[in-house]
Amino acid sequence: MRFAVLGSGSRGNATLIETDGTRVLLDCGFGLRETERRLADLGVEAASIAAVVVTHEHGDHVGGVARFAACHGAEVWTSPGTWKGAGTPDAARLRLFAGHGSGFRIGALRLRPIPVPHDAREPCQFVIEGEGRRLGVLTDAGTVTARMREALKECDALMLEANHDPQMLRDGPYPVSLQRRVGGAFGHLNNAQAAELLDAVHHRGLRRLVISHISAKNNRPDLALAAVRGVASDLAPELLVAEQNQSTGWLSV
Repeated sequence: MRFAVLGSGSRGNATLIETDGTRVLLDCGFGLRETERRLADLGVEAASIAAVVVTHEHGDHVGGVARFAACHGAEVWTSPGTWKGAGTPDAARLRLFAGHGSGFRIGALRLRPIPVPHDAREPCQFVIEGEGRRLGVLTDAGTVTARMREALKECDALMLEANHDPQMLRDGPYPVSLQRRVGGAFGHLNNAQAAELLDAVHHRGLRRLVISHISAKNNRPDLALAAVRGVASDLAPELLVAEQNQSTGWLSV
């Protein structure tokens, strides 16, 4: 099982997961040509993607889904609330899952949704299982919950949001209303919250950590890395930051 973050940030998010012949995109917030280009850089044909799984309806996660699916025949998996929140765009192969359900299968992958506190209609993040490995993805949540900790505690690899530094957010260019949204209970995790969650789920079997959804205006990679290294120094060789403008390349789980 392996994955590659095509890009992560407020201008677009998409993550490719592959195991035993099954390829799935988690979110597709880039335009069609840009998504195809980033896939090609990984040696992947867009037509080989079995499905796009949508975490929530914000444009940086769902903006490219409908066109990608229409052009390449991929299924679209989403919670009912997310699809309504996105305006119910046309999708010939739409599949709905329960946001609070036990999970579903796409080929060789099993996906288990994690309900999260975020300012969307029915937002979910995921634990994805394949070939005996588990990848936990949590990129958009404002609060760390017991359910999140429980779901992520036995993962072999984690993709974890560290969106902002609270002081940079307060001193930055965002108006107060947006600062409150980003830093609120239904916004995005800050560096300290990411470290708190990592500390709660860290175990010997955790082999890889990707820090994601870092704000270009309200955070710096070195601050996010310092926060998580403080609770998981043993992960330093397998710790990296997902960038907005390029993919991580393939990463094993």
